[in-house]
Amino acid sequence: MSEAPRAVRLGDYSADRRVLVLSAAALVIGAIGAFVAKALLWLIDAITNLAYFGRLSAQPVTPAQNTLGAWSILVPVVGGLLIGAMARWGSPKIRGHGIPEALEAILIGRSRLEARVAILKPVSSAVSIGTGGPFGAEGPIIMTGGAFGSLFAQLFHFSSAERKTLLVAGAAAGMSAVFASPIAATLLAVELLLFEWKPRSFIPVALAAALASVVRGFLIGPGPVFAVPPHAPLSPGGLLAALILGIAAGVASGLLTALVYGCEDAFLKLPIHWMWWPAIGGIAVGVGGLIDPRVLGVGYGTIHALLRGQIDHGAAASLLVGKSVVWSVSLGSGTSGGVLAPLLMMGGALGALAAPLLHGDVGLWAMIGMAAMMGGTMRSPLTAMFFAGELTRDWNVLPGLLVACVAAYAVTVLLLRRSILTEKIARRGHHIFREYSVDPFDIHRIGEVMDRDVPTVPTAMTVAELSRRVAGGDPRLARRQGTPIVDGSGRLVGIVTRSDLMRAMEKDPRGQGGVLDAGSRPPIVAYEDELIRDAVERMLSNDIGRLLVVARDDPGRLVGYLGRSGIVAARQHLMEDENVRERGHPR
Repeated sequence: MSEAPRAVRLGDYSADRRVLVLSAAALVIGAIGAFVAKALLWLIDAITNLAYFGRLSAQPVTPAQNTLGAWSILVPVVGGLLIGAMARWGSPKIRGHGIPEALEAILIGRSRLEARVAILKPVSSAVSIGTGGPFGAEGPIIMTGGAFGSLFAQLFHFSSAERKTLLVAGAAAGMSAVFASPIAATLLAVELLLFEWKPRSFIPVALAAALASVVRGFLIGPGPVFAVPPHAPLSPGGLLAALILGIAAGVASGLLTALVYGCEDAFLKLPIHWMWWPAIGGIAVGVGGLIDPRVLGVGYGTIHALLRGQIDHGAAASLLVGKSVVWSVSLGSGTSGGVLAPLLMMGGALGALAAPLLHGDVGLWAMIGMAAMMGGTMRSPLTAMFFAGELTRDWNVLPGLLVACVAAYAVTVLLLRRSILTEKIARRGHHIFREYSVDPFDIHRIGEVMDRDVPTVPTAMTVAELSRRVAGGDPRLARRQGTPIVDGSGRLVGIVTRSDLMRAMEKDPRGQGGVLDAGSRPPIVAYEDELIRDAVERMLSNDIGRLLVVARDDPGRLVGYLGRSGIVAARQHLMEDENVRERGHPR
């Protein structure tokens, strides 16, 4: 078969009909995610009412409205004690803000999450937020939704890769249900959780996020969460101002990351068990809440006020500093809660603070600051810009959001080795590489890297004779682990490796047996028009390190040899493309 017809048969993607099974499962998980989100929000409101107002109610309320005075300092301390106990005697995986734990489960834990995590994570997060913790519900719901997706996949015996897809589908469904943001939830999955761009994973995740958003309308209410009057499209000067604000948000993102992990390092030095740390962090939360009650809890009302331009510059500065300190200390203590809503608040405060310098509506720059702070700190610029758009439904500002988010992203990528999310994983001894690229094994053909000058040996040759030739330094034989065997007419009949020779010599030290008896027949072969990926998969599945390449229309005709060095050559092409700089000559 010629190369052109073979190329025509190759598809752009590797997806098969299995994606339909995953999509059906993801729809179920999407509906579950919406109900879990509703339960989490209800539980946060119930605990807030009980902790700050002493009443049994689940009506939406903010801790900032409490009248406890100085006694309010004790509320987050008690919450911290409960969380520490749940983490120590329940599961330590409930500590933290959820997304790093989801990443760790995906990349290191083969996408397996325990059933108790699915229960304890939302409960501990609700206790944390309900007792004043300066967090959002998105991190916990991402972890909890992911746990339900993982459990569903484990129950029905999906593969590890399919478990990852369903885990992420549950996470995206939870975020979509909390914020009515199916696009941002899907993009978060792509930018942060999936570590791939494949129809097999993208389609189920998108379906789960979309269905969760629909179910949310019945359970919680339709979006947007923070409706604002649409702003006029930004002028060129406005886009330049968005660039400046994005750079400032990127610098602030780096400072926030350093502050969070500086607090975590400080807690590590304490001579007490980590279960007590959330209570100590609760003291900082209580004192901060006494100074400025707006730093307590999720703070959706404060975020909405920022977007409406109802917070002046002095209040914005106080909010930015207070929320940053309280959030960093509390998060560094290892309590349970999310990072997304606090980043929105701090970014909004930064935008409101910068509004007089940027000449425009305070709410506009608060919105752009929110997106930039989220995009820079989480290094998910596309998620951040669409998240801001879905939260407000103000799509006129989308170009400004793009400029600010990309600017913040560029600053943090250049200044910091890792994001606030991956730094925690790195501290546990794991490394995450977040760049997506096309694998050269999926581009290059075997014929491009195989060795065409292949020495062969006849079937009549003995093991002793071939061993002498290899040991004698025949360069054409010495550099290969395997040698093809051909019959009298030059047709390929087998392959003999150095290991085969050693085993044969152990049985018969004189080596009188033939190489064909010592080797393998028929050999495992490849075709030069196949992708290198096909060859690697064939080597791994057969536990071998080389393949003989034969003509597709004549399998007995040997045309090449592919060993590990040939596979490495494909990687070398990529390295040269990245690092070799050369002057070009336009034609």
